Amino acid sequence: MTSAALLLAAEKESAEVTDWAARIGWVVGLGLFVALVYWLMREGWKWRGTLQGDLPELPAAPDDPGPVRLGMSGRYHGSTTAGQWLDRIVAHGLGTRSRVELTLTAAGLDVVRPSATDFFVPVAALREARLDKGIAGKVLTEGGLLVVTWAHGDKLLDSGFRSDHAAEHGDWVDAINSMIDKTENPTETEGAR
Repeated sequence: MTSAALLLAAEKESAEVTDWAARIGWVVGLGLFVALVYWLMREGWKWRGTLQGDLPELPAAPDDPGPVRLGMSGRYHGSTTAGQWLDRIVAHGLGTRSRVELTLTAAGLDVVRPSATDFFVPVAALREARLDKGIAGKVLTEGGLLVVTWAHGDKLLDSGFRSDHAAEHGDWVDAINSMIDKTENPTETEGAR
């Protein structure tokens, strides 16, 4: 064999040497970048809560809300400014997704969230219930989300719920909207008493 052939054979057998310092530097740099992005997202969330500081405290359920009309367990997907399905409300824990137990009574809508702040929507604050497909970062199939519009302070809010049994949503829309119609248009016999 000639010396050129030996050099070619030696080059093919030698492996590249890993530059561990450069590799570790890239991993640490990437980790710091991810931490910075996470910190900026967290600060943005807190800033949004500060901007929404004018929102009053959430109402609590009354001691005697009356008989239960409907009950549902499922997920709470968040609240937004009414009609603005991407403008999430984060003040008072309204932006926290969680499990939910909804109870509709003659007094209003009781929202019990085991891992977040509970709240109550009085029947006088209810404005509309409808089926929709999305709210603040959650998009489902058409009609897969129960959206309840309600007044809180001087704002109208949309709150999105998804039942464990999506077939229940239609009953909720009918029940809430009929309660709203009764409070807005009381019958003549009720007014004559």
